[in-house]
Amino acid sequence: MSTVLIVDDSQTLRQMLTELLQNSGLKVVEATNGVEAKEKIQAKVPDLVITDLVMPQMNGYELCRWIKNEPATQNVPILICSTKSEEFDRYWGMKQGADAYITKPFHPVEMMKTVKQLLRR
Repeated sequence: MSTVLIVDDSQTLRQMLTELLQNSGLKVVEATNGVEAKEKIQAKVPDLVITDLVMPQMNGYELCRWIKNEPATQNVPILICSTKSEEFDRYWGMKQGADAYITKPFHPVEMMKTVKQLLRR
């Protein structure tokens, strides 16, 4: 069973994503910001990270860079899920190491399709 780490400061969004992913048979771990996510990743490396960009303490861009610069986690796929919908935001997210970018509000079908693609890599 694959494990997905959801990193978002919105409890509502974490809950929605958790239900969606668990209904598809995935194990979910949650973090409210990048600092908490780092601790959880260091304890047990997930198969996929879904992260917001705008969060307190450590934003999603910083988290992406950290994950991709660590030898133990550099191959973990990252999906950014953010309200930032400008082309520049998407470009910058991919430059920081993200493997996919979905804007909020997302469509559950699109989210699951992207999650499954990233887990198959």
